[in-house]
Amino acid sequence: MSGARKLLIASGLALALGGMGYGLYYAVFIEHQTLDRLGSSLGSGFALAGGRDLPGARAALADFAAASYVYVRQVDAHGHWIGLSMLLILFGAVFHLVSFSDGVKIRLSVGLVLGAIVFPLGVLLETANRGWGPKLLAILGSAILTLALLCVAVGFAIARPEGPPVERGRS
Repeated sequence: MSGARKLLIASGLALALGGMGYGLYYAVFIEHQTLDRLGSSLGSGFALAGGRDLPGARAALADFAAASYVYVRQVDAHGHWIGLSMLLILFGAVFHLVSFSDGVKIRLSVGLVLGAIVFPLGVLLETANRGWGPKLLAILGSAILTLALLCVAVGFAIARPEGPPVERGRS
């Protein structure tokens, strides 16, 4: 098995374990409190609006928006890490079909792994800091991942078939 395939499979497994570990931590220690905050701030916002306390309703809905922003990013990071880990493992299984040299395959696999880690990490860091740093990290990770995926798609498209040709048209 080539180094690129080993890197993809090992990194995919590690990323899956990390993503599931983070998901377990999040579900046990954070998610229920976040969901309570979402429900109570939304409910109180509507109740305050019904009582014509518009400043209180705006504050409650702003609290809902802030909690929702964090919730979505934490769940997205966890989901993207696991989904991308499955993609890395799948690519590891079929990367021998990509029509590039071993050196290019190693570079592509490093790009896939780096993008799969950095993109969700940037999204997760946006929960702690809404500045440009985490956003740029997420954009950089997604750009690396997209470019690597595009190159892999080209490598699959120009791949030479292995084995005997398949007859078509017969049932």
